[in-house]
Amino acid sequence: MSNIGISAMHMQLINNDRVVMYDRTDFGMSNISLPDGKCRYDQNDTTLKVDCSAHSVEYNVANNSIRPLMVQTDVWCSSGSVFPDGSLVQTGGFNDGDKVVRVFKPCNTSNSATTSCDWQEIQGGLVQRRWYATNHILPDGTQIVIGGRRAFNYEFYPKTVSANRAYSLPFLVQTNDPKIENNLYPFVFLNVDGNLFIFANNRAILFDYTKNVVVKNYPEVPGGDPRSYPSTGSAVLLPLKNLQAQEIQAEVLVCGGAPKGSFISAENGNFLGALNTCGRITITDPNPQWTMETMPLARTMGDMVILPNGNVLIINGAATGTAGWECGRDPVLEPVIYRPDNSFDSRFEIQNASTIPRMYHSTAVLLRDGRVLVGGSNPHTYYNFTEVLFPTELSLETFSPSYLDSGSEYLRPRIISPASQYTIWYGQRVPIRFNVSGWVNRNLVTVTMVAPGFNTHSFTMNQRLLVLANENVKLVGEKAYQINVVTPNSAKLAPPGYYLLFVVHQDIPSEGIWVKIIQ
Repeated sequence: MSNIGISAMHMQLINNDRVVMYDRTDFGMSNISLPDGKCRYDQNDTTLKVDCSAHSVEYNVANNSIRPLMVQTDVWCSSGSVFPDGSLVQTGGFNDGDKVVRVFKPCNTSNSATTSCDWQEIQGGLVQRRWYATNHILPDGTQIVIGGRRAFNYEFYPKTVSANRAYSLPFLVQTNDPKIENNLYPFVFLNVDGNLFIFANNRAILFDYTKNVVVKNYPEVPGGDPRSYPSTGSAVLLPLKNLQAQEIQAEVLVCGGAPKGSFISAENGNFLGALNTCGRITITDPNPQWTMETMPLARTMGDMVILPNGNVLIINGAATGTAGWECGRDPVLEPVIYRPDNSFDSRFEIQNASTIPRMYHSTAVLLRDGRVLVGGSNPHTYYNFTEVLFPTELSLETFSPSYLDSGSEYLRPRIISPASQYTIWYGQRVPIRFNVSGWVNRNLVTVTMVAPGFNTHSFTMNQRLLVLANENVKLVGEKAYQINVVTPNSAKLAPPGYYLLFVVHQDIPSEGIWVKIIQ
């Protein structure tokens, strides 16, 4: 789609196959109007006191259409995650939005075209100002909100009588580079033991948020260069496997970023080359160490998306400079696939290039059909379409991994049952029926569950993939098969909520179905 009216700075797929996107309310007038004569009135807005344009939209994947949404307060550089009921809970932002919580509840098919399904705003929903913070869903279904500019602490949402304040996190002070920061949008992952892996700048901790104590300090990434915003590498929790084992291994991959001093250098017109390395670490090891790998393309401001087959897409970004207004150069148009299970020297593969630079404020999320939706790019303080190196980008495009090639169609599974929107429980045995038009290698069939994440500023919050334990594949009809899987047995492995479930055959995934895991 060439013009959605806004620049997709933040993006989340929700369980009705819509993608909610937004940029910021103080960019000026967007290219899409609010419906029914609605306008936003803000006497403190330095751009427009009355704004009748939308700064958030809902994209319908199925029919490639856009519906404008209304945000009242500034959502710029905010954070979010999806509650177990499917509601997108978005927190913080800038100026009048920095303590606001906003909730978007997915519409069902019958009323999705109405204007009643929109953002609901909760003033004062946060204790601390949250700008460039990170959210993660917890095993009990609540969210933790960590960090942000000048916010060296964390808090929970929703609030309770016993958890109605911010809690100090000295690690964020220790990783704060004066005048640059480099610890914003920290990379946060729920470890298999229920603690949080928190990466900021060039190092990480394992954190017990229930006791407010650091369980483990991880070594600094070799080289010492910063990886989180504004140096802006990206990170993923690699697929979780062997979920029935007594000890489950968890690995984190951190790729790209910018060398020390890049932000100040870029502001002075000197654009340093981005980092071309990835660090991989087994966070569950008693003595964890980083293993460094070299990417085929240096990249800052890239996005990392876990694909249904467990591979990782690295897309968007620049080869020089860093995040920040006008601070990036040399767009990296070629995506890269990282195959974590391949041998050390054969994990990266360059993909076909896009024609659209996706620089600062770009986004990417996985869709249910296995494509990746890509949008955004606006390195300017306002919408700017002319006489600039990288105009504000209002388009959407999709990246189709090689598993969607027509030559693989005869190997692609199609899920027969259960139907989408299926409810599952922890530790449940679930029969999955599927068909394949071609010959099936029964030893190369797996079932994965993917938690769609909230993507902004090169990090996808709450993204995780689980490979489900399975039994032998059985033939149950003409070209029809059944595989029995066992769901994760703990919310520490898979927090409650909606996931996309895929059958994967010879690395080729089916279209996903929505499943909801409940406690």
